[in-house]
Amino acid sequence: MVTIGTVISRVKNQVKAVRQDAFLTDRYVYSVVVKYSQLLMRRQDSQNKLMKFNSIWRTLDCLELIEVDKIEACCAGIKSGCTIHRTKEKLPTMLEGYWGPLIRTVSSIDASEELYATTPGQYTSMTKTTGFKYNKFKYFWYLNGYLYMPNLDWDAIKVEAIFTEDATNDANACTKKQDLGINVPEFLLAEIEAMAIKDLGSRMSIPTDLSDDNINPNR
Repeated sequence: MVTIGTVISRVKNQVKAVRQDAFLTDRYVYSVVVKYSQLLMRRQDSQNKLMKFNSIWRTLDCLELIEVDKIEACCAGIKSGCTIHRTKEKLPTMLEGYWGPLIRTVSSIDASEELYATTPGQYTSMTKTTGFKYNKFKYFWYLNGYLYMPNLDWDAIKVEAIFTEDATNDANACTKKQDLGINVPEFLLAEIEAMAIKDLGSRMSIPTDLSDDNINPNR
């Protein structure tokens, strides 16, 4: 996987190739790269093309659950005092796709049972149907950074999603950010880098109609 540092260096080098006095911090260049990464990945999500790229999905193996009042979870028609399960901590910020946060799976810790995405309104409507008592599926929804599970009594869950920043885990605790892999399908990198170079160039009054010999995102 291409590292964050490699992408930053490629973009900076291309900008400096035509503007040697350009002063660009790694943080700023990365923020521009992230902006266009998210733009193109949202476009891919709208075409249902992201699910197959396993390398961009990150797994949080054990998210602790607590009980909270259902009123907090926006359950219409539910009296205060009824409880619902919720993740104890907010999830790391996720990439927003065409239909909402990009979550591929929410499941039991051993991945043997999967939950289905819904909304508070949809779930409330389901509970009012005559056949709901026979419904064995488990559900979740995302609200204000948390996941809510209305019909679950587990202590923890596993979540697989695309996060805008690298989700904290022990493996990355001692790794510099520049050395982490950039969380983007590789076939999008050339276009992302070209867009970032054009953006930075326009901010610095660098001509944007340069030939491919001067700007080559793959170089």
